[in-house]
Amino acid sequence: MEVIFWIATNIFGTPAILLGFIVLLGLLLQKKTTSQIISGTFKAVIGFLIIGAGSGVIVNALNVFEPMWKEVFGLQAESLGQFLGQEGFNARFGSAVTLAMLVGFLINVLLARFTKFKYIYLTGHMMFWTASIFAGIVVHTSGDVAQWKLVLFLAVILGLYWTLQPAVTQPFMRKITGNDNIALGHTSASVALLGALFGKLFGNKNNDSEKIKVPKGLEFLRDSNVITALSMGVLFLVGAVVIVTKGTPGAQELVAQAGEQNFIMYSIIQSLTFAGGIAIVLMGVRMFIGELVPAFNGIATKIVPGAKPALDAPVTFPYAPNAVILGFIGAFVGALIWLVVLGSTVAYIFVPTMIVLFFHGATAGVFGNATGGVRGALLGGFFTATIVAWGQFVMVRFLISSTIPDTAMWAADSDMFVIGPIIRFLAQLLF
Repeated sequence: MEVIFWIATNIFGTPAILLGFIVLLGLLLQKKTTSQIISGTFKAVIGFLIIGAGSGVIVNALNVFEPMWKEVFGLQAESLGQFLGQEGFNARFGSAVTLAMLVGFLINVLLARFTKFKYIYLTGHMMFWTASIFAGIVVHTSGDVAQWKLVLFLAVILGLYWTLQPAVTQPFMRKITGNDNIALGHTSASVALLGALFGKLFGNKNNDSEKIKVPKGLEFLRDSNVITALSMGVLFLVGAVVIVTKGTPGAQELVAQAGEQNFIMYSIIQSLTFAGGIAIVLMGVRMFIGELVPAFNGIATKIVPGAKPALDAPVTFPYAPNAVILGFIGAFVGALIWLVVLGSTVAYIFVPTMIVLFFHGATAGVFGNATGGVRGALLGGFFTATIVAWGQFVMVRFLISSTIPDTAMWAADSDMFVIGPIIRFLAQLLF
């Protein structure tokens, strides 16, 4: 019993180590070289640990952004309250999330093997964030659910989602790519479908976005890190200027945080810190997913010959690069509108995470262009901002406030916002 307890605590109870063992097993099954096994295992573990470090950087920047814009709108300053945060949540429930990912993937493989939905979901970082957000909703709704129940519940939900989501978007993917070789495996599926639907209703497919010549000066819009830094820089700068000119007691308290540094310069640094924190997290995710996905893929291809890979959103970008930019522009404009509307109506400060708005808005733009041309691409982006803004408000305030609302403010995606209330309902029903 002591040996079992030690294994449960130090391996199954330590997410980074458990993840390392899963990658190790996958690499051994594929008969990789000793060098590849050692390198892959350690990179996966280190990558997972980097995520916690990046999350802390992001939260510190958000602790400036949210009070700043509350003061801009004249709202009462309030914190998110007591919550675990991503690092604390990983420590307590990370093992359940990791196991749910593995079992959910196996369910996806089995469904692909024995049903007509021949899609293997391989967008690993989305697998991780979706599992984390859904776990956060369950724990917030039902408290400390038994680990095995949490794993089983999440695995079934994830397995079904990873199998059916590519199937739902595939008719439009065939239209975009001109073939049936790959599928979309990404949490932007809901806004992609909205973009295609509203593009068909209100757009003009003959006015194809790819007929437009985009200036080379706008190529920076395709770099998500640059977009995040610039966009959040503008929002921090505007907020800082308003704070400095207001001179209210709340504004003076915020300015005092900068110490001897000019508050405007302090705010700009915070915006770049926010972008840096996201870059750190993404680097960590890329490291561990870069080893985990090949291990999963090697298992899947042996069990499901001929299955179609469901891949990350950027696989759609080369088919309509102008629509990518139009989709992001629509999403960015929509985000600014909803920032003002939410702040003025429900007293919520929407954090317009540019990583989400870029990838989801761009994907919705490509889908919208396929059915409605330029207008469809712009509408797809705008509806992305709408889902993300109102979805973030509902999730942070009502679905996940005691667990990882900090993560929901920058890492939760369109499909998570749409499916989140369903997860809450099922958790209430079952637990």
